[in-house]
Amino acid sequence: MITYLLFVLFIIANLAVLAFDLLAVLLSYSICWYEYSNANPDLVNKRFSWKNLKLILKLIAPEVFFDFISLVALPFGLWNRSNQATQRGETPVLLLHGLLVNQSCWFWFKRRLQQQGFNNIVTMNLSSWHSEEVLSELVAKRVDELRHQLGVNKVHLVGHSMGGIIARNYVQLRGGNDKVEHLVCLGSPHYGSKLAPFTTNPLGKLLIPTSDFLQRLNSAPIPEDTHLTNIYTNKDNMVLPNSNNHLPWGEAVELDDMGHTSLIYRKAPIDATVMALKKPLKSPT
Repeated sequence: MITYLLFVLFIIANLAVLAFDLLAVLLSYSICWYEYSNANPDLVNKRFSWKNLKLILKLIAPEVFFDFISLVALPFGLWNRSNQATQRGETPVLLLHGLLVNQSCWFWFKRRLQQQGFNNIVTMNLSSWHSEEVLSELVAKRVDELRHQLGVNKVHLVGHSMGGIIARNYVQLRGGNDKVEHLVCLGSPHYGSKLAPFTTNPLGKLLIPTSDFLQRLNSAPIPEDTHLTNIYTNKDNMVLPNSNNHLPWGEAVELDDMGHTSLIYRKAPIDATVMALKKPLKSPT
Protein backbone atom coordinates (compact mmCIF):
# COMPACT_ATOMS: atom_id res chain seq x y z
CA MET A 1 0.00 0.00 0.00
CA ILE A 2 2.77 2.43 0.92
CA THR A 3 4.63 1.58 -2.30
CA TYR A 4 1.47 2.26 -4.30
CA LEU A 5 0.94 5.62 -2.58
CA LEU A 6 4.55 6.62 -3.21
CA PHE A 7 4.17 5.70 -6.88
CA VAL A 8 0.99 7.79 -7.16
CA LEU A 9 2.69 10.74 -5.48
CA PHE A 10 5.65 10.35 -7.85
CA ILE A 11 3.34 10.46 -10.88
CA ILE A 12 1.42 13.47 -9.53
CA ALA A 13 4.64 15.33 -8.78
CA ASN A 14 5.98 14.71 -12.27
CA LEU A 15 2.71 15.78 -13.87
CA ALA A 16 2.84 18.99 -11.84
CA VAL A 17 6.41 19.62 -13.00
CA LEU A 18 5.39 18.95 -16.60
CA ALA A 19 2.43 21.34 -16.33
CA PHE A 20 4.62 24.07 -14.86
CA ASP A 21 7.23 23.45 -17.53
CA LEU A 22 4.70 23.64 -20.36
CA LEU A 23 3.21 26.85 -18.97
CA ALA A 24 6.64 28.47 -18.59
CA VAL A 25 7.69 27.62 -22.15
CA LEU A 26 4.37 28.79 -23.61
CA LEU A 27 4.55 32.07 -21.67
CA SER A 28 8.15 32.73 -22.65
CA TYR A 29 7.48 32.20 -26.35
CA SER A 30 4.25 34.22 -26.09
CA ILE A 31 6.21 37.16 -24.70
CA CYS A 32 8.77 36.74 -27.47
CA TRP A 33 5.99 36.77 -30.03
CA TYR A 34 4.48 39.91 -28.45
CA GLU A 35 7.82 41.72 -28.65
CA TYR A 36 8.70 40.75 -32.19
CA SER A 37 5.22 41.21 -33.66
CA ASN A 38 5.08 44.75 -32.25
CA ALA A 39 8.45 45.46 -33.82
CA ASN A 40 7.37 43.89 -37.12
CA PRO A 41 3.55 44.12 -37.61
CA ASP A 42 3.73 42.06 -40.82
CA LEU A 43 4.32 38.99 -38.67
CA VAL A 44 0.75 39.20 -37.37
CA ASN A 45 -0.67 38.37 -40.81
CA LYS A 46 1.37 35.15 -40.92
CA ARG A 47 0.82 33.93 -37.37
CA PHE A 48 -1.59 31.13 -38.32
CA SER A 49 0.20 30.02 -41.46
CA TRP A 50 1.04 26.33 -41.68
CA LYS A 51 4.74 27.17 -41.78
CA ASN A 52 4.53 29.15 -38.54
CA LEU A 53 2.45 26.53 -36.77
CA LYS A 54 5.03 23.86 -37.65
CA LEU A 55 7.80 26.13 -36.41
CA ILE A 56 5.98 26.70 -33.11
CA LEU A 57 5.63 22.96 -32.56
CA LYS A 58 9.26 22.43 -33.58
CA LEU A 59 10.39 24.95 -30.97
CA ILE A 60 8.04 24.25 -28.09
CA ALA A 61 7.94 20.44 -28.01
CA PRO A 62 11.73 19.89 -27.61
CA GLU A 63 12.04 22.81 -25.19
CA VAL A 64 9.30 21.41 -22.93
CA PHE A 65 10.94 17.98 -23.06
CA PHE A 66 14.46 19.22 -22.26
CA ASP A 67 13.22 21.53 -19.50
CA PHE A 68 11.30 18.63 -17.96
CA ILE A 69 14.35 16.37 -18.08
CA SER A 70 16.47 19.06 -16.42
CA LEU A 71 13.92 19.60 -13.65
CA VAL A 72 13.30 15.96 -12.77
CA ALA A 73 17.08 15.40 -12.72
CA LEU A 74 17.57 18.02 -9.99
CA PRO A 75 17.70 15.53 -7.06
CA PHE A 76 20.60 13.70 -8.72
CA GLY A 77 22.70 16.86 -8.74
CA LEU A 78 22.36 17.72 -5.04
CA TRP A 79 25.54 15.83 -4.21
CA ASN A 80 28.72 17.32 -5.58
CA ARG A 81 30.22 14.72 -7.88
CA SER A 82 32.68 17.07 -9.51
CA ASN A 83 35.87 15.13 -8.69
CA GLN A 84 35.90 13.24 -11.98
CA ALA A 85 39.13 14.61 -13.48
CA THR A 86 41.77 11.87 -13.42
CA GLN A 87 43.95 12.29 -16.52
CA ARG A 88 46.97 14.32 -15.45
CA GLY A 89 48.30 16.69 -18.07
CA GLU A 90 45.00 16.89 -19.98
CA THR A 91 43.18 20.22 -19.89
CA PRO A 92 39.91 19.74 -17.94
CA VAL A 93 36.51 21.04 -19.04
CA LEU A 94 34.55 22.74 -16.25
CA LEU A 95 30.80 22.98 -16.98
CA LEU A 96 28.80 25.82 -15.38
CA HIS A 97 24.99 25.54 -15.45
CA GLY A 98 22.37 28.29 -15.57
CA LEU A 99 19.64 29.51 -13.23
CA LEU A 100 17.16 27.23 -11.43
CA VAL A 101 18.94 23.97 -12.30
CA ASN A 102 22.07 22.24 -11.01
CA GLN A 103 24.96 20.17 -12.29
CA SER A 104 22.67 17.25 -13.15
CA CYS A 105 21.48 19.04 -16.31
CA TRP A 106 24.87 18.31 -17.95
CA PHE A 107 24.46 14.52 -18.03
CA TRP A 108 23.88 14.27 -21.79
CA PHE A 109 26.36 17.02 -22.66
CA LYS A 110 29.06 15.24 -20.62
CA ARG A 111 28.33 11.92 -22.33
CA ARG A 112 28.72 13.50 -25.76
CA LEU A 113 32.00 15.18 -24.79
CA GLN A 114 33.33 11.88 -23.48
CA GLN A 115 32.48 10.25 -26.81
CA GLN A 116 34.60 12.94 -28.47
CA GLY A 117 37.66 12.06 -26.42
CA PHE A 118 37.41 14.45 -23.46
CA ASN A 119 38.29 12.63 -20.24
CA ASN A 120 38.47 15.38 -17.63
CA ILE A 121 34.91 16.72 -17.54
CA VAL A 122 33.94 18.43 -14.30
CA THR A 123 30.70 19.91 -13.00
CA MET A 124 29.81 21.97 -9.95
CA ASN A 125 26.69 23.46 -8.41
CA LEU A 126 26.06 27.21 -8.59
CA SER A 127 23.30 28.38 -6.28
CA SER A 128 20.88 30.92 -7.75
CA TRP A 129 20.64 32.54 -4.30
CA HIS A 130 24.25 33.63 -4.01
CA SER A 131 25.82 36.74 -5.49
CA GLU A 132 27.84 36.71 -8.70
CA GLU A 133 30.98 37.45 -6.70
CA VAL A 134 30.49 34.47 -4.39
CA LEU A 135 29.92 32.18 -7.37
CA SER A 136 32.91 33.60 -9.24
CA GLU A 137 35.03 32.93 -6.16
CA LEU A 138 33.80 29.32 -6.08
CA VAL A 139 34.70 28.94 -9.75
CA ALA A 140 38.13 30.45 -9.11
CA LYS A 141 38.72 27.98 -6.27
CA ARG A 142 37.63 25.02 -8.41
CA VAL A 143 39.82 26.12 -11.31
CA ASP A 144 42.89 26.32 -9.06
CA GLU A 145 42.10 22.91 -7.55
CA LEU A 146 41.94 21.37 -11.02
CA ARG A 147 45.15 23.04 -12.16
CA HIS A 148 47.09 21.73 -9.17
CA GLN A 149 45.42 18.32 -9.17
CA LEU A 150 46.12 17.65 -12.85
CA GLY A 151 49.36 19.52 -13.29
CA VAL A 152 48.02 21.87 -15.97
CA ASN A 153 48.25 25.62 -16.37
CA LYS A 154 44.79 26.25 -17.77
CA VAL A 155 41.23 24.87 -17.93
CA HIS A 156 38.37 25.11 -20.40
CA LEU A 157 35.14 26.75 -19.18
CA VAL A 158 31.74 26.01 -20.74
CA GLY A 159 28.84 28.04 -19.37
CA HIS A 160 25.17 27.77 -20.26
CA SER A 161 23.01 30.86 -19.77
CA MET A 162 23.95 32.49 -16.44
CA GLY A 163 26.87 30.07 -16.17
CA GLY A 164 28.47 31.84 -19.13
CA ILE A 165 28.03 35.20 -17.41
CA ILE A 166 29.69 33.90 -14.23
CA ALA A 167 32.53 32.52 -16.35
CA ARG A 168 32.99 35.91 -18.05
CA ASN A 169 32.98 37.65 -14.68
CA TYR A 170 35.74 35.31 -13.49
CA VAL A 171 37.81 35.77 -16.66
CA GLN A 172 37.32 39.51 -17.20
CA LEU A 173 36.97 40.93 -13.70
CA ARG A 174 38.28 38.35 -11.25
CA GLY A 175 41.73 37.59 -12.67
CA GLY A 176 40.96 34.31 -14.44
CA ASN A 177 42.19 35.39 -17.87
CA ASP A 178 45.54 33.58 -17.69
CA LYS A 179 43.99 30.41 -16.22
CA VAL A 180 41.34 29.74 -18.88
CA GLU A 181 42.27 28.53 -22.36
CA HIS A 182 38.84 28.38 -24.03
CA LEU A 183 35.60 29.90 -22.76
CA VAL A 184 32.42 28.69 -24.46
CA CYS A 185 29.16 30.50 -23.74
CA LEU A 186 25.88 28.76 -24.65
CA GLY A 187 22.83 31.03 -24.81
CA SER A 188 24.27 33.51 -22.32
CA PRO A 189 22.33 36.81 -21.94
CA HIS A 190 25.41 39.01 -22.29
CA TYR A 191 23.33 42.17 -22.33
CA GLY A 192 20.54 40.86 -20.14
CA SER A 193 16.99 39.81 -20.92
CA LYS A 194 13.65 41.55 -20.67
CA LEU A 195 12.37 38.41 -18.94
CA ALA A 196 14.76 38.92 -16.01
CA PRO A 197 12.23 40.96 -13.95
CA PHE A 198 10.15 37.77 -13.64
CA THR A 199 12.90 36.06 -11.64
CA THR A 200 12.50 35.66 -7.89
CA ASN A 201 16.14 35.16 -6.95
CA PRO A 202 18.84 37.81 -6.49
CA LEU A 203 21.14 36.36 -9.15
CA GLY A 204 18.49 36.54 -11.88
CA LYS A 205 17.91 40.23 -11.21
CA LEU A 206 21.47 40.92 -12.32
CA LEU A 207 20.32 40.05 -15.84
CA ILE A 208 18.01 43.05 -16.12
CA PRO A 209 19.45 44.78 -19.23
CA THR A 210 20.31 48.02 -17.42
CA SER A 211 21.89 46.42 -14.34
CA ASP A 212 25.13 47.89 -13.02
CA PHE A 213 26.70 44.45 -13.08
CA LEU A 214 26.15 43.94 -16.81
CA GLN A 215 27.34 47.44 -17.61
CA ARG A 216 30.50 46.82 -15.60
CA LEU A 217 31.07 43.43 -17.21
CA ASN A 218 30.54 44.65 -20.77
CA SER A 219 32.85 47.61 -20.30
CA ALA A 220 35.65 45.40 -18.93
CA PRO A 221 38.76 44.80 -21.09
CA ILE A 222 38.60 41.99 -23.60
CA PRO A 223 40.73 39.10 -22.28
CA GLU A 224 43.95 38.58 -24.21
CA ASP A 225 44.79 35.02 -23.13
CA THR A 226 41.33 33.40 -23.27
CA HIS A 227 39.67 32.45 -26.55
CA LEU A 228 35.88 32.91 -26.35
CA THR A 229 33.30 31.15 -28.51
CA ASN A 230 29.76 32.47 -28.18
CA ILE A 231 27.13 29.92 -29.26
CA TYR A 232 23.52 31.09 -29.39
CA THR A 233 20.21 30.46 -31.09
CA ASN A 234 18.16 33.12 -32.84
CA LYS A 235 14.99 31.48 -31.47
CA ASP A 236 16.01 31.70 -27.80
CA ASN A 237 12.88 31.95 -25.65
CA MET A 238 14.68 33.21 -22.54
CA VAL A 239 17.01 35.89 -23.92
CA LEU A 240 14.85 38.77 -25.09
CA PRO A 241 15.63 40.36 -27.44
CA ASN A 242 17.79 37.68 -29.02
CA SER A 243 20.39 40.28 -29.99
CA ASN A 244 21.30 40.45 -26.27
CA ASN A 245 23.06 37.10 -26.57
CA HIS A 246 25.50 38.54 -29.15
CA LEU A 247 28.98 39.79 -28.30
CA PRO A 248 31.09 42.22 -30.35
CA TRP A 249 34.21 40.14 -29.66
CA GLY A 250 35.15 36.47 -29.68
CA GLU A 251 33.96 33.89 -32.20
CA ALA A 252 30.21 33.74 -32.83
CA VAL A 253 28.24 30.60 -33.75
CA GLU A 254 24.59 31.29 -34.56
CA LEU A 255 22.12 28.39 -34.57
CA ASP A 256 18.47 28.24 -35.60
CA ASP A 257 15.20 26.46 -34.78
CA MET A 258 15.90 25.64 -31.14
CA GLY A 259 15.19 27.17 -27.76
CA HIS A 260 17.25 28.07 -24.72
CA THR A 261 17.56 24.74 -22.89
CA SER A 262 18.02 22.84 -26.15
CA LEU A 263 21.52 24.31 -26.34
CA ILE A 264 22.82 21.76 -23.82
CA TYR A 265 21.05 18.76 -25.37
CA ARG A 266 20.92 19.15 -29.14
CA LYS A 267 23.62 17.90 -31.51
CA ALA A 268 24.46 21.19 -33.24
CA PRO A 269 25.45 23.20 -30.13
CA ILE A 270 27.36 20.27 -28.64
CA ASP A 271 29.26 19.76 -31.90
CA ALA A 272 30.03 23.49 -32.01
CA THR A 273 31.37 23.27 -28.44
CA VAL A 274 33.58 20.31 -29.31
CA MET A 275 34.95 22.15 -32.35
CA ALA A 276 35.71 25.22 -30.23
CA LEU A 277 37.49 23.23 -27.52
CA LYS A 278 39.57 21.30 -30.03
CA LYS A 279 40.59 24.36 -32.01
CA PRO A 280 44.26 25.17 -31.44
CA LEU A 281 45.03 28.64 -30.20
CA LYS A 282 47.05 30.96 -32.38
CA SER A 283 50.60 31.42 -31.22
CA PRO A 284 51.34 34.91 -29.99
CA THR A 285 53.27 37.08 -32.45
